[in-house]
Amino acid sequence: MESQIREIHQQLVDKKITCTALVQEKLNLLKPNTYNTVNSLLENLALEKAQKVDEKIKRGEKIGLLEGIPFGVKDVFMLQGTYTTASANFLKNYKAAYTATAIQKLIDAGAIPIVKENCDSFGHGSSSENTIFGAVKNALNSDLVGGGSSGGSAVNVAKNYTTFSIGGDTGGSVRQPAGYNKVYGLKPTYGRISRFGLLAYASSTDCVGPITTSIEDLRIVLNTISGIDIKDQTTYFSEEISDEKISKSDEIKTIGYFKNFIENDAIDATIKSDFLKAIEKIKAAGIQVKELDFFDSEILIATYYTLAMAETASNLSRLDGTNYGNRMEEKNLKDTYSITRSENFSEETKRRIVGGNQVLSQGFSDDIYLKALSIRDQIAENFENDFREVDVIISPVTPNSPPKIGDSLKDPLAMYLSDAYTVGFSLGQLPTLTIPQGTSTGMQLSAAKNNDELLLKFANFLKEVI
Repeated sequence: MESQIREIHQQLVDKKITCTALVQEKLNLLKPNTYNTVNSLLENLALEKAQKVDEKIKRGEKIGLLEGIPFGVKDVFMLQGTYTTASANFLKNYKAAYTATAIQKLIDAGAIPIVKENCDSFGHGSSSENTIFGAVKNALNSDLVGGGSSGGSAVNVAKNYTTFSIGGDTGGSVRQPAGYNKVYGLKPTYGRISRFGLLAYASSTDCVGPITTSIEDLRIVLNTISGIDIKDQTTYFSEEISDEKISKSDEIKTIGYFKNFIENDAIDATIKSDFLKAIEKIKAAGIQVKELDFFDSEILIATYYTLAMAETASNLSRLDGTNYGNRMEEKNLKDTYSITRSENFSEETKRRIVGGNQVLSQGFSDDIYLKALSIRDQIAENFENDFREVDVIISPVTPNSPPKIGDSLKDPLAMYLSDAYTVGFSLGQLPTLTIPQGTSTGMQLSAAKNNDELLLKFANFLKEVI
């Protein structure tokens, strides 16, 4: 699909549509909330901004490429004056006091936020069912889950309710729902986009990620929100990616895939077969393909969840109802903290907090937490070695198709295992992109750190090949 952003921009410039009519049309699509993607609509804010764009066009002034483009925001990003609930009972009445850097950059460029989108509570889940707003339904089959945790964002883009959406990816939270709903989802290199204003889940792997229907729209949004932010010390300078640079793939000579991802009993037979067919097509196009060794999926899952739960327990310790959140009074302060946290966190969030505190507790931290940190270093070293041999690593996004709504809640372990192919790249802090081709849940492309441009380039190439 071609760039929706460019198409809408041209329609606005040519006065074929008004921005107010465009925004109202999107709001009307979102209002029935048929797929449970909406936590709150930003109707007044959006229409006010749209009117200003229309007045600017009427005066004959030029507008920027993103000016007047409606977009969605996963409900874990701060947007001043709007509800920021994280789809959690704890924050259901919380209004943000400031705006996240990534969202502010889009607003400064003229894009218009129209909806805060449903997700797994605090990002805890792989199906977008762990939410107080109802399970997000898959855009292609409403009996299935939308994927998590950025499920509402992916479904809104797939249904064309938003032109693009901004999600958050920790262990696959953008890439997996993008694959489930057949759209593009990017987890950029860690630190390329500021995390300031994104509710922290696991700070060492949290990333801001755009979801779109085209590679060109990914490029436009990525360029807009990348860059150094003094409010996030992990950010760094990155060159703008031009459309010309990603139009040719001639520098990509060799790709690799992890054979243990494909040669095991856990992968769905159809996904395996489709992946291997895609490999043959890539070979036929003149690209060399190498099999690579990697850590067992269970080790990746164990390492990721050990660290993620530890960071969750630390990050969510601030939520006790004192400064913000749904405070519940008891006879003394200690009991107030206890009842507030016990009644307001979901079962999945409590499971992760308890697991994290166990991992960090005296007598366990050396054997579990420090060991997980050591394995994470080994994983990063493994990736560095691999990228000396290959330009890009590809894999299925998930080992299985999206489950039916309700199934994931019955089996938390199975839900964790659905992240088997995404969490390793998060631990390596690598840029990783889901494309809606190759298998029923898409393909995942990953490159060495800071090579986000190479992913967009290879994705363009694959559009014609598989």
